[in-house]
Order: sequence, then structure tokens, then C-alpha cells
Amino acid sequence: MTSSHATGSPRFIPTPSGYLMVLRQGDDLFAALEHLMTAEDIPSASLVGLGFAGAVTFGFYDFSKKDFTPRTFENVEMASLAGSLAWQDGKPSIHAHGTAGNEDFSAFGGHILGLVVGTGSLEVTITRYDRRLERTIEPSIGANVLRL
Repeated sequence: MTSSHATGSPRFIPTPSGYLMVLRQGDDLFAALEHLMTAEDIPSASLVGLGFAGAVTFGFYDFSKKDFTPRTFENVEMASLAGSLAWQDGKPSIHAHGTAGNEDFSAFGGHILGLVVGTGSLEVTITRYDRRLERTIEPSIGANVLRL
């Protein structure tokens, strides 16, 4: 039930309520979560985490353009990471937000569009749910919405 990286070390282990994932430098958070969802057939879940990002891209959703305005930050600490895992069109759908800080203690955050782990690790706790949840586009706002 564990997934290994090129080094052979486990990337996730089962817990009573889901999984503990520990990613290492160079790992792609979204690719790892998508792999976990598919490999473990996770119907839906929530996640929380913290750790280091070599690069994190945040996006601010512009409702007039119906698209994200992205900005990438490098070599930061993820002070918080929270989100949900669901499905959309038969594929994993990850919705995550976070807050990061840099060496001068400035903080920034928002919707996470991508994250590659930096020096150190990124620890993510995934709480698994039994019900399969789907995301669909909400036509009035042009954004994905989790359906209960």
C-alpha cells in the first residue's frame, strides 16, 4: 500500500482515516495526489499539509476572464496547505489552497495551481471519505464546484 519514488523510499502509508504522504525534494504534489487517488481508488478526501516548496504557483481566480492569474514563488515554506480531492470527467480533481512564507517572513497564498517540493519535505495528511464526489463547472461563474 505504499508508493515509492526513484530512491525506493515510501511516499505514503495508510492510516486509520486515510493516508500520510511525505514527499521529498523534486516531487510534484499534484502528480503524487493523482497517483494516490488512482492507485488506492479514493472516492474523495480532504487534505492538510505543510513543508517546503522549491516552487509553488498560486492563482487568483478572475471571474471576468473565468481563468486564474498565476504567480510563482520559489524556495518557500508552506505554512499551510488545505484542500479536497474529488473526480471530474473520470480523472482526479484536486482543489488546494495554501499560505507560503519566504526568508524575510513575507506571506502570500491562494489557490495552488502547482507545487514542486523543495529542500526538505512536504507532509500531507489525507482523510479519506467513502462517498465518491464529483466536480462540475458551475455555468454562472465558470468555475469548478464540488457536488455533494
